Amino acid sequence: MTGLIILGVITLLVVYLLIYNSLVGKKNQVEQAFSSIDVLLKKRCDLIPNLVATVKNYMQFEQKTLVEVTRLRSRAIQAQGDTRIDLENQISRAIGNIMVAVEAYPELKANQNFITLQESLNEIEEQISAARRFYNSAVTDYNNAVEMFPTNLVASQMNYRLRRLFEATEQDRRNVDVGSLFNS
Repeated sequence: MTGLIILGVITLLVVYLLIYNSLVGKKNQVEQAFSSIDVLLKKRCDLIPNLVATVKNYMQFEQKTLVEVTRLRSRAIQAQGDTRIDLENQISRAIGNIMVAVEAYPELKANQNFITLQESLNEIEEQISAARRFYNSAVTDYNNAVEMFPTNLVASQMNYRLRRLFEATEQDRRNVDVGSLFNS
């Protein structure tokens, strides 16, 4: 009888340790995925001043958008967590608005510096998109573990909370009103 109790305690301890280690691994994967996004966002932030400087020479009507991108970039560099996610989503929208507005400036579209910057930005945006998908996958896996039985019991002891996904905002889902870009 004592042997069965000892075996039961050992089994519970092993299960607890497996769950604990699984949760730690999932948390670390989320953090690693966010770090990958962070690296790409830093690359994008480094490109923004060059993009703004190149575009500024051509675009007089879009000064407000250029100022907004610069302001958001400064805030995003300092931000953490959910605030960072929100600011980066705003930067993506603002850059998209600039790219749409560029269509009205044929001489800018033909400028080699701008073309190179645009290609670099497009590549980084694609990488950010892929990294966000990986992050969302890791967060979903982690959130499932935090909410599902029996891992939720251990997760609550570890004070693990649900993490937020990178999501398109309502504004991101709407079509861009190109006309409004030239009327601001």
